[in-house]
Amino acid sequence: MTTQTKIAFLGPIGTYSDEATHYFMEKLQFEDAELVECVSFTEVFDNVERGRCDYGVVATENSLEGPVTACLDNFATHTNVTILAETVLDIHHCLVLHPDAEIADITTIVSHPQGLGQCRRYIAEYFPGRTTKTASSTADGVRRAMEEKSCAAISNGFAAKIYGARIHEENIEDHFGNQTSFALIARDGMPKVFPSLEKKTSIILQLQHDKSGSLMMILSEFAYANINLTKIQSRPTKQALGDYMFFIDFQGSADDPEVQTALNCLRLKLREVKVLGSYPTI
Repeated sequence: MTTQTKIAFLGPIGTYSDEATHYFMEKLQFEDAELVECVSFTEVFDNVERGRCDYGVVATENSLEGPVTACLDNFATHTNVTILAETVLDIHHCLVLHPDAEIADITTIVSHPQGLGQCRRYIAEYFPGRTTKTASSTADGVRRAMEEKSCAAISNGFAAKIYGARIHEENIEDHFGNQTSFALIARDGMPKVFPSLEKKTSIILQLQHDKSGSLMMILSEFAYANINLTKIQSRPTKQALGDYMFFIDFQGSADDPEVQTALNCLRLKLREVKVLGSYPTI
């Protein structure tokens, strides 16, 4: 008996996370997968780590807002979760209306706070003096627009299509080039979904003690091994004031000999070296 594949994502339906989940489903040919809508990143990670879902999809970084810290913290606290793949979505906001509404009817613009913030100039130019209201997500904004003709939502076209709303105008964001990266996660031990396409690795490092030169020592090990770092981000360990961990991305696989040498040297000097996964961007 074949068990249906389950994929957890941060809801509600119609968000950019939902769109990224459908992208992964298409690439992995999981047409009949069951999608499990979650209310937080922690719920996504818990569902994956405890085996209630086979996979999860989480946002990791936005080109305007930076790393998604709630996601990073969950990688640190969930020890049996690995990254299998990554994708990057172009974030394009649309002005979405009820199918029967006209622009003259609009008195309120509703969206997630980031959606409103990323379209601030557009709102000021075309809807001066109109009320703005925040929603829990861009998709929730579309639902409210479908309930009230006087509301216009700022969301992606994916949500507009799902809820049957009308796109009045596309690409209304203030900054072009807005992108968000999403990770496909699974419990440790799950087979790699694209084993021949590995191009990058993500790790977490925790220091033994905070002392002069600690970061230089870490960077030196990668420099000696000729490993190109693509990201380094610090986060508090939440154990003591001033106690930090480092999230690092670099080119190459954890199975590469030079990478293994660098990581083994770091394990001798650090409190913890945790490999989150070696995976491709698809």
